[in-house]
Amino acid sequence: KIHRAVLAYASDMTLLSTCVLPHAELSWAKGTIMSASLDHAIWFHDDFRADEWLLYTCESNWAGRARGFNNGRIYTRDGRLVANVTQEGLIRPVTPRPKS
Repeated sequence: KIHRAVLAYASDMTLLSTCVLPHAELSWAKGTIMSASLDHAIWFHDDFRADEWLLYTCESNWAGRARGFNNGRIYTRDGRLVANVTQEGLIRPVTPRPKS
């Protein structure tokens, strides 16, 4: 069960950034974007180990009106699909705060 918990946590870390890829000027690192996860779901299909190699493919099916919808698939080294992930998030450009 710990492997499923680790994967659920890790799958939420980068999925939302997929819908921002076409907007190179937006960056969490530069402080030009504000986001919030509105929902995140994961479906486990087979057993796996989170401490072994996994491939996480991500795509954004839709983005607009300050929201992004993203899907991900997680595969083991031998090509088994072990999980599907979906996330919708709020994404807004912001003006970076001046550094003190």
